[in-house]
Amino acid sequence: MKKYLLSVALLIAVCISAKAQFTLGVKGGVNFSQINTDNLKESSKTGYQAGVFARFGSAFYVQPEVYLSSTGGKFTTNDGNFNAKVDFTNLSVPLLLGHSFGSKDLNFRLMVGPVYTYALSKNESFSDNTNAAIADFGHYKNSTIGFQAGGGVDIGPITADLRYEGGLTKVSDDFGQRQNLWALSVGFKFF
Repeated sequence: MKKYLLSVALLIAVCISAKAQFTLGVKGGVNFSQINTDNLKESSKTGYQAGVFARFGSAFYVQPEVYLSSTGGKFTTNDGNFNAKVDFTNLSVPLLLGHSFGSKDLNFRLMVGPVYTYALSKNESFSDNTNAAIADFGHYKNSTIGFQAGGGVDIGPITADLRYEGGLTKVSDDFGQRQNLWALSVGFKFF
């Protein structure tokens, strides 16, 4: 409970110190996700993201977002006997703290913060020539916690971000699977 009160107090302080400037917009983009494992070779998957964001503040700001995304990864054993592909459709909710600098028409931003991700759907496909690895693979969690860090630029009402997202919790305990991704998005600020 103390964490929630501290978060609300921080949000209020930022809004008051920034004279409560408010921005609302939509965004969409592409991401390149990978699920890191302990003993398998991984490769990345290209996905999408689309949603809404709000920004409270000016020089220092708080930016909550809600967006739909597709992520996942591909895996193989070193001998090639086991292959797997996992696709997720997620609802992600980042809460970013940032600092912006520049003018109203050309504004640069740096941001960092936590992200909560809930898997709305999962699609798993396995190819196993030994039948041993399937029993020990999968078991994906419905929700994870991670962090995002990156930068962006605002040119008038157009906004663009490049971010890295790292997994703080595992998407599956099997083979120590953690998801990370790079995301590039473009958005439009309504006001």
